[in-house]
Amino acid sequence: MKGLELSERYFNEFGKPMLEDQFASVLPFLAAGLCGSGSECYGFDDEVSWDHDFEPGFCIFLPGEEVVDRKIAFLLERAYAKLPKEFLGFKKNLIQPVGGSRHGVIRISDFFIDKTGTPDGNLSVSSWFPVSSTYLAEATNGKIFFDNYGELSRVREKLRSYPVDIKKKKLAAHLLLMSQSGQYNFSRCIRHGEHAAAQLAAFDFAKNALSAVFLLNDRYEPFYKWVFKALRLLPKLSFVDEKLERIISTDNSGDNAENKYYLIESVASDIIDELVEQELSKAICSDLEKHAYSVNDGISDPEIRNMHILAAV
Repeated sequence: MKGLELSERYFNEFGKPMLEDQFASVLPFLAAGLCGSGSECYGFDDEVSWDHDFEPGFCIFLPGEEVVDRKIAFLLERAYAKLPKEFLGFKKNLIQPVGGSRHGVIRISDFFIDKTGTPDGNLSVSSWFPVSSTYLAEATNGKIFFDNYGELSRVREKLRSYPVDIKKKKLAAHLLLMSQSGQYNFSRCIRHGEHAAAQLAAFDFAKNALSAVFLLNDRYEPFYKWVFKALRLLPKLSFVDEKLERIISTDNSGDNAENKYYLIESVASDIIDELVEQELSKAICSDLEKHAYSVNDGISDPEIRNMHILAAV
């Protein structure tokens, strides 16, 4: 069973009745669901995931103390802790504090501070750049079962995708790094006889290519354990998964190095085609570096455009 299904069924059977019976007066200010850390919040969990941090549970999200005070929050924590410890053969983790680090009663502001550094999703230019895409993905993934107050959903909507100029700045940086590691340094390392360095270049190319593909899909790149699984579900460029897997999983002996270079150029060509399709680059060539600067030139905000091209990464 998938964790999201387990969570929603547990909530509907035990959590929802508990809230309606014991907390009807504050129910209009609450939200509940499952989102944040963990493969189950993406729907990527399987039987292997059951060995840690997997349990029947959900999150109860609260607005600020001026709306739902500490006393009510404490009572909610106690009520949550009293819910059944086992459901459909899965046991709750009893070694964590009340509600655990991923489930239970959570202030909305605390959740978003943990993920983005801000309580309300209002990120400045300088704030967008250092926030990991992993945390932004965790802030917006999963499923919200209900949100009566609406605050949680409003913040999640603000964070649904990068602002256009932020996306372009990050995309330009990843394209430039792809050019340096893949189109330039990989083959030079091979000619130098530095096969280990060439492999690092191949890894760096693949890592930045993945970031570029997610940006071109207006999606946040998740934690590396799930990045290929998420890649295969994207509407655009999902087909590069096999090429990237071969680039990072084969060695550089014999013909492999030449084949990998052709794969690198093939992935670069695929991404360039998408850049042109989305009218993000005006460059007409196969050089990713030139496309990187063309994407950067298309940034509307002069402050962002004039930052160093690698400022966003």
